[in-house]
Amino acid sequence: MLTRLILLAAVFLLPLQTAFANPSVPAAPWRGAAFSGDRAALEKLAAAGANAVRVYHERDAWVLDEARKLGIGVLMGLDVGLPRYGFRLDDPKAIAAQENRIRAFVKRHRNHPALLAWVIGNEVEHDMADPLPAWREINRLAGVVKTLDPAHPTVMSVNDGEPQYLAKLAGCCPHVDMIGLNLYAGAAFGLDERIRAANIVKPLLIAELGPLGQWQAGRKPWGAPVEFTSREKAAYFRRAWAELGKNPQIRGVFAFLWGTKQEQTATWHGLLLPDNSLTEITDALAEAWGRPSASAAPSILGIGISADEFAPGAEVSSTIEVRGEGLVTGWLVHKDATELRGGGESEPLPEAVGVEVLFADISSIRFRAPSAPGAYRLFITVRGGNGKAATANLPFLVR
Repeated sequence: MLTRLILLAAVFLLPLQTAFANPSVPAAPWRGAAFSGDRAALEKLAAAGANAVRVYHERDAWVLDEARKLGIGVLMGLDVGLPRYGFRLDDPKAIAAQENRIRAFVKRHRNHPALLAWVIGNEVEHDMADPLPAWREINRLAGVVKTLDPAHPTVMSVNDGEPQYLAKLAGCCPHVDMIGLNLYAGAAFGLDERIRAANIVKPLLIAELGPLGQWQAGRKPWGAPVEFTSREKAAYFRRAWAELGKNPQIRGVFAFLWGTKQEQTATWHGLLLPDNSLTEITDALAEAWGRPSASAAPSILGIGISADEFAPGAEVSSTIEVRGEGLVTGWLVHKDATELRGGGESEPLPEAVGVEVLFADISSIRFRAPSAPGAYRLFITVRGGNGKAATANLPFLVR
């Protein structure tokens, strides 16, 4: 009986041991970011001390060659159809076509020296009342990938959820070597207890780590979510990275998102500006990755606006408290986003609105409110003499 128990324990622990012992996994945990950018952005990621990068789509395969040159590894995303956009999990033709495409892609890239792991889909279960049908298909695809490439771990990236949701992960997917959790705001804290309660024993990746999301944030009376300043986001990443680093079950943490992306705003999740300028958030990550910057980004210590609501053409004033050297402040008004797509999908950038500026300097602005009623945001970008930046924005309403 004792021999049988030992054998069962060995079989039970095999996926855990396989993922930890895989020769592609670095001795230190993976540290890096989810990525959406160009080669210049990738170079800045490596220079900041990252040793790994996560990409989402097969079209991002170019990152493998570039990452190898920079000495970092790649968690390669495999595209999986999303039921929320009409992909049918009960359509055998669609399932077969998807599998054939993934087979061909894995065969083409499985021997690449920069490859660390395969991430099969991302939040495929989003908006599904029961995630298990989506997760079972990911598990099946993970089995296909493992037959073609047993040398690299398979990862399933899912949205963090309530304990009963996480508990479904514990035994659903034997072909998945590592569970990737997308964590935002307070979900990064108290994770150990939630994982234990869910009986999840596989290695974990924090496949996305981000501060308060727009779906979680406090809102103005007309519904506009309030975004953290870059200083507040930097402070969050410092705390969250330190907390997650205490758990040896976590084999990697990936900040979201190294690049730019319009999702509620162009700055909500982007760690860089559109021109790849570094920010005080990337300074915080470089500290966490053991390579603190010798030249700090400017920091917005506080922001304010004279009111939340204005009559058309009324005078609006805003002030900021800012720290840094060689500072230049950019002030820009945009219509607030209305084409919100959810599920992490990119959205169109709302149009900028020309306003009459009465006065502007580094720390304050006075301007006339737009003449058309509606929801707007005042975007603030402070650039330092070193080229780095700090960001904030303030929603306001014209009625």
